[in-house]
Amino acid sequence: MKRKRAPKLLYADKSGNIYDHPFLGMAGMNGPEAVLPEDTELIPLPEGSRIFTIPDTPPIAWDGKQGRFVTIDSVREGKRRLPVQAVSAFMAPGYVRTLLPACDYSRKKVHLPLWSYTAVGWDEDLERFVVAASRVDNNDNWNPCNYDDRKLDPLVRKRLRELPDNRLLEQLARCAVDYHCFAAKNLFFRRWEAPVPTSPACNSRCLGCISLQPSDCCPSNHERIAFVPTPEEIAELAVPHLLEAPEPIVSYGQGCEGDPILQADTVAEATRRIKRATSLGTVNFNSNGSIPDRVRMLCDAGMDSMRFSMNSAQEGYYNLYYRPVGYRFADVVESLAAAKEKGLFTMINYLVSPGLSDDPAEVEALLKLVGTTGVDMIQMRNLSIDPDFYNKRMGLKGKGIGICRMLHRLKHEFPRLQFGYFNRTRENFYPAGLEKSWPIDR
Repeated sequence: MKRKRAPKLLYADKSGNIYDHPFLGMAGMNGPEAVLPEDTELIPLPEGSRIFTIPDTPPIAWDGKQGRFVTIDSVREGKRRLPVQAVSAFMAPGYVRTLLPACDYSRKKVHLPLWSYTAVGWDEDLERFVVAASRVDNNDNWNPCNYDDRKLDPLVRKRLRELPDNRLLEQLARCAVDYHCFAAKNLFFRRWEAPVPTSPACNSRCLGCISLQPSDCCPSNHERIAFVPTPEEIAELAVPHLLEAPEPIVSYGQGCEGDPILQADTVAEATRRIKRATSLGTVNFNSNGSIPDRVRMLCDAGMDSMRFSMNSAQEGYYNLYYRPVGYRFADVVESLAAAKEKGLFTMINYLVSPGLSDDPAEVEALLKLVGTTGVDMIQMRNLSIDPDFYNKRMGLKGKGIGICRMLHRLKHEFPRLQFGYFNRTRENFYPAGLEKSWPIDR
């Protein structure tokens, strides 16, 4: 069944009850500018997603009769007019948003917490919620339905009894139980990708850091690891996981830490121990990539893949978000190229926000980066941050070309380039028909 009418505006009352508007249409935002969603970027709200309000912030809608965008402060109910607030979606993993929620952010009274905010509406014809998004990864392992805490709790207690002196296991138990980290839960379920946090320190001061925020900002999602585990503690967890788990990956740099590149000696020794114990599975390194010589050392220690994070391929925007300490954007580019030259599968953890990620100059810079480094995959990860705060800090003035057009442009220029959302096992680095080799020079 096809959609006959444009999706309706969603709004919420003061109590958080959500309604669709009788005649006003859904809008979205690309950067700071309100736009109409294109039919090709509207998909059903993915299973496992959430819908929530943007407190005390009026939504922006499309008024078809007037042919313009309008801000909705209130709706009539009988003889009264009731104040309303905007609605947003937080999507399940594997989907990249293409538009931000449309609302009058100048009226917002609070700094929004670290979630990724997505434009959402109501499809009256198909009677379902729709979001402005595109699926970029078909891996269903990370679907929330796979994470049943009733099964998790006894496994956590069992593993803690088995290794009562392993501080890293105790840290990950807290991540799994208190912070509901899916990767940490995988360690106890002994399946798929499991994290290996190592570093309490970082040489970036990211605006949207999920493990450390200044007190006058939004609260971080969880507390950062407070110690550096020993190579023995790391190998004690990683080796059994790689030996026994289906589709096993162990990843350094998974959320509840600073940057593992600052603990490169410990990480390298732990990786050598892991590789001596087993050749099974995949050992992955997530980092800001700030120290190329340490990246080369870690490649030689036995890493299988590396993923480096950035919000932009342009140094100015990168510096505004990451606020690097003692390194430059050029170092990150060098690390990407160095890991590829060492034969690793390389990825960019690209923090997507419509308006910057699809800005014409950003697209050109990203094309240049892919061409000079030979990166294998761009992971399209939704940036979790207050969108108005981010747009203002980046100094955005207008809209981009659209996230879908940006993806098509990259794929057209680099057919071997892969898009995704999750790290991959070695067996799935290069899908059938996709060549491994990639000339560095275009």
